[in-house]
This record gives sequence, structure tokens and C-alpha cells, in this order.
Amino acid sequence: MAEPSAFWDRMADRYAAQPISDEQAYRTKLARTQSHFTPDMDVFEFGCGTGGTAIIHAPHVRSVRAVDFSERMLEKARIRAAQAGVDNVTFEKGDITTMPIAPASYDVVLAMSVLHLLQNRQAVIQRVFDILKPGGIFVSSTVCIAETARWLGYIAPLGRALGLLPVLTVMDRDQLRQDITRPGFTIEHDWRPKPRAAVFIIARKPN
Repeated sequence: MAEPSAFWDRMADRYAAQPISDEQAYRTKLARTQSHFTPDMDVFEFGCGTGGTAIIHAPHVRSVRAVDFSERMLEKARIRAAQAGVDNVTFEKGDITTMPIAPASYDVVLAMSVLHLLQNRQAVIQRVFDILKPGGIFVSSTVCIAETARWLGYIAPLGRALGLLPVLTVMDRDQLRQDITRPGFTIEHDWRPKPRAAVFIIARKPN
């Protein structure tokens, strides 16, 4: 993840205060994800933001390691975890493509609202494949800008140069599916609650 942390540090307070746009869809995604959990699983989440999803999932698994490139976001995540009394989740600053992570280390990897914010998306998905155990699950929710707001792709470079926007990559649903299956994943669940909503995908690494 090459995006400088400064943008997300500035956004942390606003992000933490922002309500979930579609609570029902979010709860459905949580439930779908948790249906794959067992108490002995280890989960890795990248782009964890202020930690809401990691904290909700933590009681259902053995451990959650959550990373982000914004220390300000992570500070808020640690506070939220302490307030929730959750002690099996850790929050650390890092980049999934460069962090020292042993192959086949995790049972589940989460990428919630982050793949469309990456310039190196394919390298990230390949790393996800590598650090998952055989039979492991990759869960993602991704905004397909080519289908929802293609105009953002034209103004994003200027917006980023001015510090007003993060990295934004323009892709559609088919391209997202191709990117996920390219390393060898099989897509088991592909859901979009509304025509312009984020695409929620659960994919599995072969045994």
C-alpha cells in the first residue's frame, strides 16, 4: 500500500464519527463472514481503519491481527478495543506487501473497503493468497468505481495531488473478480445489496 498516511490521519476523526451507510448490508456481511469462523482460527485484516469490523469478529476466533497505514486510525481502534473489552485483537501500522508474514499463516484475511484504494491491488491479492493457509478464506468488500462513479477516476490524480483524495483505482465487477481469481482463488459468494453498492466477495484458496 503506497498511499501516504497523512491523508488518512487527517480523516480519522471524521471517519470514526461517520455512520455506516447501510447497516443491514453491513450486518449481512458480518454474518456471512462469521459463518466461516471457528474458535481456533487466526484472522488478518488489512486496511482496518478504526477497527470496528475487527473488534466485532474477534470474539468468534482465536486472534485478529489488524493493520492499517494510519497511526491515527489505529489509535482510535485501540481505544475502541479497550472499551469493548476485547483482548485478542492487535492493531499495528503496516503494509501487507512488505510486512514479515510467514506463508500459510492465517485462516481468514479481510479486506473491507480497501482494494479500490490501492495502486498495487494485484500484488496485494497475491500476498493474501500466499499468507492464507490451504483452504483459507479471503473476504472483501470493494467499491467498483467504474460502475458507480467513473468520473472520480478523472479527478482523482488532481485531488490526490492537492491532498483532497486518496489513491482511487477504477475497475468494474468483472475486473475485480478476475483480479481475485488470478492467483488461484475460487469465488464462493458474490453479493451486491444494491445496484451501486460495494461488491462483497468470499473466495477460497484451494486445499
